[in-house]
Amino acid sequence: MSLKEELNLRKPIALLSHKALLNIYYTASCLKKRADEFFRPYKLTDVQFNLLALLSHQAEPGEGLSQAQISEMMLVNRANITSLIDRMERANLVRRTTSLEDRRSNVIKLTARGKKLFAQLDPLYIKEVKKVMAPLRESEQENLMEMLRKIRKKLSR
Repeated sequence: MSLKEELNLRKPIALLSHKALLNIYYTASCLKKRADEFFRPYKLTDVQFNLLALLSHQAEPGEGLSQAQISEMMLVNRANITSLIDRMERANLVRRTTSLEDRRSNVIKLTARGKKLFAQLDPLYIKEVKKVMAPLRESEQENLMEMLRKIRKKLSR
């Protein structure tokens, strides 16, 4: 089905680059909606899961990540990191500790509950990711990533 049909547009989009950009936006919107459905039973958001994944995969064993490091890695606005960590701390998924190297800095670590939830959810998430991406062969996924990287490179200039 074309984007015109999916969005019930009355007239076609004339400019090809606009149509391509709308396809990216619409696909991102569909992915966000699917993520919301996937994480809802676990009382998590995709952003909260992203933080659990970063702490699980990017921190050294037994260590955490500073809020500055998390800000660089997250796919959200840096200003939202503090409130995100606040919510996750209240849910007993992460804990803040003062950095030993820099007392002005916080280190964020997973709690036992956060580790358990991530261990339960990660295999299900990987299965879901594979299901979502199944229509594309590996070579097509590589090509897609390269095309999107080119767009991001242009945007960052």
